[in-house]
Amino acid sequence: MLHLLRPLSASGRLWTGLPRRPGPAAAILRPELEVQRPVRSRSEPRHSNLRKASGVTVNDEVIKVFNEMKVRKSSSQEDVKKRKKAVLFCLSEDSRKIIVEEGKQILVGDIGDTVQDPYACFVQMLPPKDCRYCLYDATYETRESKKEDLVFVFWAPEGAPLKSKMIYASSKDAIKKKFTGIKHEWQVNGLDDIQDRSNLAEKLGGPVVVSLEGKAL
Repeated sequence: MLHLLRPLSASGRLWTGLPRRPGPAAAILRPELEVQRPVRSRSEPRHSNLRKASGVTVNDEVIKVFNEMKVRKSSSQEDVKKRKKAVLFCLSEDSRKIIVEEGKQILVGDIGDTVQDPYACFVQMLPPKDCRYCLYDATYETRESKKEDLVFVFWAPEGAPLKSKMIYASSKDAIKKKFTGIKHEWQVNGLDDIQDRSNLAEKLGGPVVVSLEGKAL
């Protein structure tokens, strides 16, 4: 009986005529089977996780100061003098709480005594290279009447460190939620913008505002 000779492959193995199944090594070499790993863009900042809620809490003293400034009631002359005209808030040293910044406030009783222009004094209190939250009790006049309104100011100068900007920005909602009823919010990023009191007047009512803190616009 004649035996049919089967051809050998180039490697010397018997060729069966059937395609070989890809083994594990072949699967590794196939690019569509490789596990794709997420690649972070070079433009993505290292502190991108700070954009999320920071978990910062608001100190009770901050809420107390706000309530004292918000409530306007008939008081004695001495009580009026103790009323805060402006106050700054900052992060604690461990960046876990928003607190009242020590020594950074203007009292109504200071005006006309140690403070001649409360708005200019408020601007001078702001750190040129760090962020702050502020409350400013603006006194202004429109064509019809004289008014007073609280303004929540978020000071984030361009010269502040990136990490500070991101922590303050991500924590802003925490303090805003405590300042219920405030009609005016102002984010300022440069000294020139905040020195020009007409920019604040724009927030308070625009062209109907004719003076701010006794200064004509």
